[in-house]
Amino acid sequence: MQFDDMAVLRQSNPVDVIEWVATSREWAFERSCEDELAVAVAGVWTDYSVSFSWIDDMEALHLACAFDLKVPPHRQAEIQTLLARINEKLVVGHFDLWRKEGAVMFRHSLLLSNGLDATSGQAERMLAMALESCERFYQAFQFVIWADKSAEEALSASMFETVGEA
Repeated sequence: MQFDDMAVLRQSNPVDVIEWVATSREWAFERSCEDELAVAVAGVWTDYSVSFSWIDDMEALHLACAFDLKVPPHRQAEIQTLLARINEKLVVGHFDLWRKEGAVMFRHSLLLSNGLDATSGQAERMLAMALESCERFYQAFQFVIWADKSAEEALSASMFETVGEA
């Protein structure tokens, strides 16, 4: 059986669900075309640009979360090492380095095979997981880029959690 044989008529575009969630939450967004929507989200460490794209032939709702962090060429190898260490810790989604742009990005996809529809809960959870991952590791990226730390040092420093109260 070929994948083309499994084509299903979809009742709605999954990006419509993202638009509904963004509108109901009063998030700033822009819908550039039928299959794409970009959301601007303020985080604790930086602002995030999150794009949702419907990839019809894969039946996948793709999320890409970028943040204002440029990796200079001389730190890209160490960032790649850091990305590998971080991705080992993630159950869902992953970080990538777009070398040409020097940009770090979190990516994840929701498969909606056989005409399944995305729910608002899934859309919100996708966005929440992306932001949680970016916020959790943002400082590690900063340590590698600006403090010339190794991937291991940066990850150790950013994963440090305080217990108790002062």
